[in-house]
Amino acid sequence: MIRGLIFDCDGTLVDTMPLHWLAWQSVCNEHGIQFSEERFYALGGVSSTKIFQMLLEEQGLAGDPVALSKQKEDCFLPFAPRVEAIEPVLEIVKDHRGKLPMAVATGGKRVNCTAVLESVGIFDWFDAIVTSEDVENQKPAPDIFLQAASRVGIPPAECRAYEDTDLGMQAIRSAGMEAIDIRAFL
Repeated sequence: MIRGLIFDCDGTLVDTMPLHWLAWQSVCNEHGIQFSEERFYALGGVSSTKIFQMLLEEQGLAGDPVALSKQKEDCFLPFAPRVEAIEPVLEIVKDHRGKLPMAVATGGKRVNCTAVLESVGIFDWFDAIVTSEDVENQKPAPDIFLQAASRVGIPPAECRAYEDTDLGMQAIRSAGMEAIDIRAFL
């Protein structure tokens, strides 16, 4: 029996990925880091700090992955008003609003998640927002989904979670939740 719903944010609730790509391009170009759009999409769900660390190591470049990640997130923030909701997922949220506890579990930063959810008018529809800043282990570890279930007070086995990446799907399954891949109905 499903008693709680958990949603990834970027690419699941809101179509932020093209805008995140613009922020990535800006920061990578400024620092001489090579990063293709194809690889960007393939790494969906991986934290920006981890991606920067990987890119710097692969390319033999010096730099602080944490600082670069912060710069990329800061670069994204002005794009938040341009974000649009992903309508089929928004309908699920609307249908369950006030009926089931709902949470957001995002590998993104709190400031960006808050900005995009406020931009599309759904921030206050959720009982909890869990971000990469709230857990030690990122996707594909189940931590972020387990933390979201805990914050809404529902056992993981009684939660359904929605995702748009392979890493996210792995994290949901590892958390013992029902996993819904939104790519199947977009």
